[in-house]
Amino acid sequence: MTEASVHEHSGVLADNGLCEPKTPAGRRLLDLLERYLPTLEAESRENDREATLPVSLFDRMRKEGALGATVPEDLGGLGVHSLHDVALALARIAGRDAGVALALHMQFSRGLTLDFERRHGAPSTRPFAEDLLRQMGAGEAVICGAVKDVRGTTVLTRAADGSYRLDGRKTLVSMAGIATHYVVSARLEEAGAPVRLAAPVVARTSPGLTVLDNWDGMGMRSSGSVDIVFDGCPVDRDRVLPRGEPGVRDDAALAGQTVSSIAMLGIYVGIAGAARGIAVAELRRRGGAPPAGVRTTMAGIDARLFALHTAVASALTTADRLADDLSGDLAARGRAMMTPFQYAKLLVNRHAVDVVDDCLTLVGGVGYSNSHPLARLYRDVRAGGFMHPYNFTDGVDYLSEVALGR
Repeated sequence: MTEASVHEHSGVLADNGLCEPKTPAGRRLLDLLERYLPTLEAESRENDREATLPVSLFDRMRKEGALGATVPEDLGGLGVHSLHDVALALARIAGRDAGVALALHMQFSRGLTLDFERRHGAPSTRPFAEDLLRQMGAGEAVICGAVKDVRGTTVLTRAADGSYRLDGRKTLVSMAGIATHYVVSARLEEAGAPVRLAAPVVARTSPGLTVLDNWDGMGMRSSGSVDIVFDGCPVDRDRVLPRGEPGVRDDAALAGQTVSSIAMLGIYVGIAGAARGIAVAELRRRGGAPPAGVRTTMAGIDARLFALHTAVASALTTADRLADDLSGDLAARGRAMMTPFQYAKLLVNRHAVDVVDDCLTLVGGVGYSNSHPLARLYRDVRAGGFMHPYNFTDGVDYLSEVALGR
């Protein structure tokens, strides 16, 4: 979104949307990210065309503390704890380059979840979580999640001597090319014990780990979302974060899934807002009184954006309120966080796409050229529907169960 369009729209959305940070730490992050917007603006087209993660920009963000944004201040970070403020930061970046925002989400999300592990996780993993956070705060660690399997399931095997090895292949691992560590979703198998789920943390230097250079996505092309192969990677026993049982519904775990993913909604709100800014600038450039069809389309765009901002901000407020509240029924807490997240995600996946599509209609055929910024936004916004939790069908299953009490 251009600075002008942010300004114009913020008066309407200030009390209802992603326009202003809620914490001083969030304000510091936004001020820091402002430094990178001109570079993003200048390089986004080339990064999209070449499907290239802007490594030099991420190196600058690492050195200047932006990659430690969600690390607590006492561990060297900016101390951004508000999910609303993280989503707002991602929205601002996404208006210039959504792929970079998606990659940044990886690091921001890991800071939030590792801080929860440090404070509330298993005693055996708390020191390790704190050590990783210190490395992130010092600009030494870049950590991303590896969730989606290519074929089969990634398996963590525990031998009789207590050692672990990891085998499998993950895909769509954004920012993987510059990461120093990967938090991997895996199935834990050990003799004489039931199968469980776990999240081993694997260093980039681990033997048997290969980061492929195979990213060629339709959109989000600057995110560096490549595949990673694990071939007998050794994993230290204190670097395995415990998770639940496979195939067993654990509503308490919905809270962690919400915290790790809900801020991504800001990316797609940011894309939609950027598309609006382009359309408004083009209509003003043309001058004259726009025809009724143009005015009707523009009103629909703004109504959808208002709905998106309001829904996303509301879901983020709920998540922020409950994120550190462990006093009651944890399953009820998980549902109370995930349900508004999924309502908002369903709206974003539908209406952010519609907004960008309508903006392309207003701008006309010139926007359909790959060299036009609307073409990139048109491809990038579609990625929201594939992000977990949940994709469209799983999200519908979840929300229909909520509605029907099944």
